[in-house]
Order: sequence, then structure tokens, then C-alpha cells
Amino acid sequence: MELGTLHKKLIAALKDGLPLVPEPYAALAEKLDVETGRLCQALEELHDGGIINRFGLIVHHRALGYDANAMCVFDIDDARVSETGRAIATLPYVTLCYQRDRVPGVWPYNLYCMIHGRDRLTVKSQIRHLVARLDLAAIPHRVLFSRRCFSQCGGDYGQADNPGTVTPLPTPMPGEYHDPA
Repeated sequence: MELGTLHKKLIAALKDGLPLVPEPYAALAEKLDVETGRLCQALEELHDGGIINRFGLIVHHRALGYDANAMCVFDIDDARVSETGRAIATLPYVTLCYQRDRVPGVWPYNLYCMIHGRDRLTVKSQIRHLVARLDLAAIPHRVLFSRRCFSQCGGDYGQADNPGTVTPLPTPMPGEYHDPA
């Protein structure tokens, strides 16, 4: 995709995230001195061109009291992984569910889900519920509780002033459930 001036300005502005105001697109359009409709059109063009694939919210869950957080990983048969991922994603306590490729000889797991909680006992109970409800007890899996908080940041779209460094993303980022196929 060839980037125009507005695309480059928009990419640069998005590195700071959307403004936390009632009408973030209008505020961003005002900042970039463009009509809101044109800004939304440029966002759509960036999306269609594969430069931006989604907007997401970064929640600093530990600051909100959620510090008993577990990543559950499963080795799900490839024929069932999409169905299982969708079922896991419907559970109210699952905050993220996505599929990744296995790493042969290193990491056998291909389905991941995150549960954020305020205490370990509740999270462990939720994991037991998930495993029982979806009949996953016999499936190889692990529960990895977070020990520390890693830095979270927004998207990095390369250098907006040099279109050669902005390339389409190869696959979508994880969402509620992401099936890479």
C-alpha cells in the first residue's frame, strides 16, 4: 500500500493511542486537521491495506487489583482447536483466547487462554470449571500464573515518515479467539 500524508500522520498519532474522550475519532481528526469522515476513511484504508488490523484496549489489570492471573495452555487436536477455542472464549472469566503454532520438540501447546483474577483460589476454581465443562482433563495442559507484570504498549507500525518501513502485518493479533487458518 502506498501511504499518503494523512496515512503517515495517522500512523504517527496512533502510536500514542486514541484519546480518552467521548468522541476519540473526532478529537484525533481535529488534532490532524481533517474531517472525521476522512479520518475514518483513512483508518479503513490502512485496515484494508493490512497496515492496521485492529484496535484494542490495554488494561493495566494489576492496577485494578487483578494480580492472580493465569495463562492456561492446551495441546488440542488440530481438528478440534477452533471449536474448543470458541467454547473457551464464551466463558465469562476468560479474558483472552487464541491459537498459536506449536514449536516441535520445545512447546507442544497450541491453544492459549488468559484468566485475570483477584485471588488464586478463585482463578484455580475457574480453571477447574473450564477443564471439566469442556472435557479437557485428559488433554495435555499447563497453568502458568504470572509472577511479574510486563510492559504493555500499543501498536508499532514502523516509521510513519518512511513508507518503506511500514509493511502489512502477516497475521491478525489475538482477539477474543483467533484462528490463524
